[in-house]
Parts: sequence; structure tokens; C-alpha cells
Amino acid sequence: MLRPKANLAKIFVADFVLRFSYQMGKSPLLPLFAAALGAAEMLTGLIVAVSTFTGVLLKPFFGMLSDRSGRRIWLLISLVIFLVTPFLYQFISTPEALFVLRLFHGFATAIFGPVSLAYVAELADKNRATRLAIFGMARALAAFGAPLCAGLALTYLKPEKVFVLIGFMSLAAAVPLIILDESQNLAAKKKQSFSFHALASIRLSLQTTGIWLAGFLEFLVFLVTYAVKAFLPFFIMSQEGGTVLQAGIFLSIQEGVHIIFRPIGGRVADKKGPGVALFLGLVMLAVGLAILPLMVELMILSAAIILGLAQAMVLPASVALLAAETQTGHRGAGMGFYGALRNMGKVGGSVITGALLTEFTFSSVFYGYAVIVAFVAIAVRMRLKYSIT
Repeated sequence: MLRPKANLAKIFVADFVLRFSYQMGKSPLLPLFAAALGAAEMLTGLIVAVSTFTGVLLKPFFGMLSDRSGRRIWLLISLVIFLVTPFLYQFISTPEALFVLRLFHGFATAIFGPVSLAYVAELADKNRATRLAIFGMARALAAFGAPLCAGLALTYLKPEKVFVLIGFMSLAAAVPLIILDESQNLAAKKKQSFSFHALASIRLSLQTTGIWLAGFLEFLVFLVTYAVKAFLPFFIMSQEGGTVLQAGIFLSIQEGVHIIFRPIGGRVADKKGPGVALFLGLVMLAVGLAILPLMVELMILSAAIILGLAQAMVLPASVALLAAETQTGHRGAGMGFYGALRNMGKVGGSVITGALLTEFTFSSVFYGYAVIVAFVAIAVRMRLKYSIT
């Protein structure tokens, strides 16, 4: 018998451990390691970004495979990659070899991301958004604490030795994943041919509007929030009296509010419907972006709080909407397409905003983002009518 709370706790612990370890290997460790190997700026950027591109391309495929053969086996496969890959960094001696290894390392998150989301969504239909919101806190907490831990480790160890430490840390995720229950009944799927199941997954994913809507909303949220992370520090420091400390405080408050209020956002989506949470979150996102360029101390603090609340509302509701509208048996593929769109937002946040800032001012770009988000909020309100139809 599947025990939702017990299995949620197991996969939460595993996700936090693996995400924390993986994030330690990204920033500031990875750029420093690449530079030590002699990588130029552009190649360093490619090395940092290549694992994200792996997810864009492969998440739907691995999600579909987990629909067919089960979530647990693919979670364990990703665990093996998480465990083995960090120990290989000590044998890397060129930037090109590091690029290839990062490409392989990206397979771990390309598998674990959509499969774990599909697993959590299938634990029970009741309180799905709240459960997904709680699960998402593991990723947020890892992203919040891992860079600091990596920085501390780098003060005592060489980069390649920190990767070895990361490998040993990842071992803590093995126990909860090994004792995890399977979430699916696979008997019917095994009767289908692989090609039939794959084509059906692709067709249903492309035809399900909930997947595209949820994926687009994640793309939009990550595009603007990653744009803030990338370029707000430069904007703050360009203002009179602006400091790096102010930028750091802003980003810490934003992420802290997001983590604290994420379960509340999931609860709103469960009680009032994903449409309510999505509409409220998008309105908050538009308001936060609109007041961001004003740079008055009180306004910049308010913007950090509002943007954090917006993430807490939109992100659990979007994945709950996706889970509800995706056909049972193809949820992994749906989560894969959704994850690919989210990764595109992460990449696009810095690339698109950087291109816009070559022609427009910071204020113009972020006011423009605010207007786009406001229009999307109205469109979501009209489409969902405060409930899933």
C-alpha cells in the first residue's frame, strides 16, 4: 500500500541531498575549476550552462521512459549518476574534458527532475498542490544554502577535492531512494509496444493545453527571476549609494520569502483552485517587477518580498495544474516537457535580458516584463476561471 506522507518524506530527503550536492558543484565551484583549467570566458559559460541544455533536450524522453518502466528504477539510475560523476572530476585536466563530463552530469538532473515530480504528483490526488509545494522546498533550500557551503569548502580544499566531497555527500540519498515504494501500476503498460507508448506520450503531451500553459508560466517566471538574479546587482551598484551587500540582501530576502510561503501557495491552489493561485501570483510578479527599478530602499525591499510571494504562488500551482490535466500513464512525459520549458526560461533569463539591455535601459526592460506578466495574468484568469475545467 502506497503511503503518501512516508514516501513524500523519503523523496524530499533524497531530493534535498542530491540537489544540495549538485548545486555545490555549480557555483562558485564550477567556474573557478574551469578557469583553473585554462577555460576562456565563453567556454566557461558553456561549461556552466551545458547541463541545463541537457535537461531541455532529454527531460521529456526520460519522463516517458519512467511512465513505461516505473518511477523508482529511473530514480535509482539517476542516483548512480549523481554518485559516480563527482569522483571523475579529479581526473579532468582540460576544459574540453570538463565540458563533456558536465554534459554527462546533466543526465542526472534530466532524469531525476521530471521523474520525481511525477512520483510526488501520483502519491495521492488530495492536497496535490500542497504536497508539490512542500517537495519543491527541497530544491529551493538546496539552492539557498549550497553556494555558501561550496564557498566554505573551497577555503580549505582544492576544487577537485570538493567534488570528491560532493560524491560522498550524495551517498546520503541512497537509503531513502532504495526504500521508496513504486507509485504506479505498470501491468497494463508492459503490454504496449515501446513505439506505441512513445508516440502516444508525444501526441498527448503536445495536445494537452495544461502542459503548455504550466510550462509557459514556469518559463516566464524563471525568465524574469533569473533576469533579476543576473542583472539586478549591476543596476543597484550603478545607483548612488548602491552596494553589493544590498543586492545580496535583496536576493536572500526574495528566496527566503519564496521558501517560507511556498506551502501556503500550494494550500491556496488546493483550496481555491490553481487558477486563483496563478492569477494572484502573476499579479504579484507584475507589481514586483514594476517597482523594482524605483530603487528607493523601502521599494526595493518590498519588491524582494513581493517577488518571493509571487514565486510561492505560481510555481506549486502550475505543476499541480499540469498534474491534474495530464492523462494518467503519461504524467512523466508531461513533466518532462514542462521541465524542458522551465530550463529554457533559466537560460533565456540571462540571454534574452542581456540582449535587451544592449538597446534599452534596465527600467524599460523590467517595466516591459511587468506589462507582459500583467497581460498573461489576465489571460490565465480568463482561461481557467479560477478552477480547472
